[in-house]
Amino acid sequence: MLKQDLRIVFMGTPDYAKGSLEALVDNAFNIVGVFCQPDKPKGRGMKLMAPPVKEYALSKNIPVYQPVKLRNNEEVKEILNTLNPDLIVVVAYGKILPKYVLDYPRFGCINVHGSLLPNYRGAAPIQWSVINGDKITGVTTMFMDEGMDTGNMITKAEVEIDALDTYGTLHDKLMILGAETLVKDLERLVANDGKLESIVQPEECTMAPMLDKDNTKLDFTKNVDTLVNLVRGTNPFPSAWCLIDEEKTYKIYLAERVELEEDYSAAKCGEVVYLNDKKNILAVKCNDGYINLKGIKPAGSKLMGCGDYIRGGKIQTGELFI
Repeated sequence: MLKQDLRIVFMGTPDYAKGSLEALVDNAFNIVGVFCQPDKPKGRGMKLMAPPVKEYALSKNIPVYQPVKLRNNEEVKEILNTLNPDLIVVVAYGKILPKYVLDYPRFGCINVHGSLLPNYRGAAPIQWSVINGDKITGVTTMFMDEGMDTGNMITKAEVEIDALDTYGTLHDKLMILGAETLVKDLERLVANDGKLESIVQPEECTMAPMLDKDNTKLDFTKNVDTLVNLVRGTNPFPSAWCLIDEEKTYKIYLAERVELEEDYSAAKCGEVVYLNDKKNILAVKCNDGYINLKGIKPAGSKLMGCGDYIRGGKIQTGELFI
């Protein structure tokens, strides 16, 4: 089989998916159409903005389709009949593929997932690997089935998680690794006339649920390292947060363990125990020490170093995060 004979439909939406689409185009794979989420309003003016995958596909004159839904959608069936894909590649599309889509291409649907399956099945695998303090993660390519990331695995590729990695930096590493792994898999698929070996996933797994207001709030009764990892794993999105009262809410983008010369062990967990604008320290008592809320975004304000916020006189020692 030649690359140009393999008709591929690509399904993906954000930057993470764009990395894989770019790699396929750069390696001369035949992308006959792209599906992505509909344009969404963004910014203060709420102007409709195209997803990164759409912008890139249009720049390469690849047809783009943005159905609101896939299930029970006759228009999508007609599009697939017109495009007649041999293979569907899915990377961070954001929609569940119904059975008729999964069954359509003769070589199946291949997904690039941002974890080492069966660990972290679900919507936020990259974030949770950082939040949980893992040292190694990676990507898994797999044939899709009707389950949530339960399909047969094709390839696993690992990467180390550095101590300073955030969701943002690890996202970029895995975007590159996922694209490289996908290209290698499809090169083998072409060389083997549509065949790729795969293995069944173990039943035992861990999940990576979506992040929300409940699981991103900083709980200062926990250990410092746990909170630092939560900040890292939610930077830049959706960000960890905390509040002193309903009118003093903060998003936290950078945090670290800090050692203090004085003993504040009698303070309550969540209490602001030390402020130093010159050293950029806003120290809060935790279960096993003190956390420095170094990069802070007060509600209605911009992201700043905590030293700048301290100089504004809007926070005092003795205040308590609730």
